[in-house]
Amino acid sequence: MLTKKYFKTKDEAEVTFEFARNDVKSVSLYGDFNDWQAIEMKFIKKSQSFKTRVRLPKGGSYQFRYLLDNAEWENDHAADQYLANEFGSDNSVVTISS
Repeated sequence: MLTKKYFKTKDEAEVTFEFARNDVKSVSLYGDFNDWQAIEMKFIKKSQSFKTRVRLPKGGSYQFRYLLDNAEWENDHAADQYLANEFGSDNSVVTISS
């Protein structure tokens, strides 16, 4: 799930990435916004989901994926769109309006 929070005085938005699946022990976020480097997502007991927040510049589209238990790639079902990648699958896309 994606939640976007826009700031009136900044040229960026805060995006909350959230992933929930009860058979997963760890989730990492990878995206082109940080050269596909892992961002470990924190498990939140109350919502039973993994979450992290990232600030992204307005006016752009950013590709990302989740890596579950360091073994399985997963997309976000709430992504703004999906684009084919070079590995024969799709990447999730989040778009930040300007």
